[in-house]
Amino acid sequence: MTKRSLNKQFKNIRTSILGMLGRLLDPLTAIILALFVGGIIIALLGDDVVLAISSLLNGSLGSFRSFGQSLLAATPLIFTGLSFSVAYRSGLFNIGAEGQLYVGAIVGAMVGTLFPGLPSIIYIPLVLISGAVAGALWAFLPAYLKVRLGVHEVINVIMLNKIALYLTNWLVSVNGPFRQGSVQPATPFMDDNVRLQALFKGSPMNRAYAVGIVMAIIVYLLMWKTKSGYRMRAVGHNLNASQFVGINTNKSVISAFMISGALAGMGGAIEICSVYGRFYAGFSPGYGFEGIAVSLLGNNHPVGIIISSILFGALKTGAMKMQIIAGTNVNLVKVLQALIIFFVAGKWSIMATIKNQKEQIIRRRLAKKIKH
Repeated sequence: MTKRSLNKQFKNIRTSILGMLGRLLDPLTAIILALFVGGIIIALLGDDVVLAISSLLNGSLGSFRSFGQSLLAATPLIFTGLSFSVAYRSGLFNIGAEGQLYVGAIVGAMVGTLFPGLPSIIYIPLVLISGAVAGALWAFLPAYLKVRLGVHEVINVIMLNKIALYLTNWLVSVNGPFRQGSVQPATPFMDDNVRLQALFKGSPMNRAYAVGIVMAIIVYLLMWKTKSGYRMRAVGHNLNASQFVGINTNKSVISAFMISGALAGMGGAIEICSVYGRFYAGFSPGYGFEGIAVSLLGNNHPVGIIISSILFGALKTGAMKMQIIAGTNVNLVKVLQALIIFFVAGKWSIMATIKNQKEQIIRRRLAKKIKH
């Protein structure tokens, strides 16, 4: 290898690293601004700002156990974030992950009771795949209506979210067919072989998180390293141009929507396997909607989604300690999350600002040269 080619490779690597760091600057800025505004709100409420922020950090990242709890809280957000990102990259706005999550969870919970004694190595994948299939099928209807009738997907998925929530509530209600011998609105407990074990001793984090990381890698390979992924992203970038070059856009839309639904459905099933052991009504505090924020903060990229999900998981975990020690209202965490998204959505890009400043300087210099 010649010196020239080595220099070229080094330059490419340096450009890639600088580009990646540049892309990280915007979310980091959003987080800092959100914490700053959050601190002002805490001060206005009359609480100790330093104590509240330190409690939040200690409660989420201060020990091996609390960090594991943050990763556990981040797990469902990885799935719903990936779900939204696949659809978003394909030109779709799937805010139906909440409904797909519920459907995947209840189907996974029921499959988890059907084959007691089945080995875990077979049973756990079976439950997760069942949840993914249920989520994909639930997402098929809005995809089909969009392709065939041109109905906007947002309208359909909002309605399907409601239907999924009320349907699953009824299935485990007093007169529901899936409720057996329980005083709570829940399905029976799943077989022990379906429960996911802890990854490390002394930490609540279990294998669900590892599965989430694997799914993020699969989504990356699918969307960025395969022809199908390229077609879906091309459709999302420009539908008319994709049709012009011969891409089957209807097929891409349906594929993207069903993959998105499958990820959310698997997220529901894995949450049941890792935390609750059974499905119960209203188990999700809004994982499907939080996944939108996680995906946007992570620039709709699997690596960014993993990082942003940890942030949101840490905020959730640290909120309880912040409330106990500093007396700050736990709902302030929701405000912080909203502020982060607000600043991210504001597109206050530092890199873009620097670029604009450089361009203005160059224009001024050129103008001076022309005058002289």
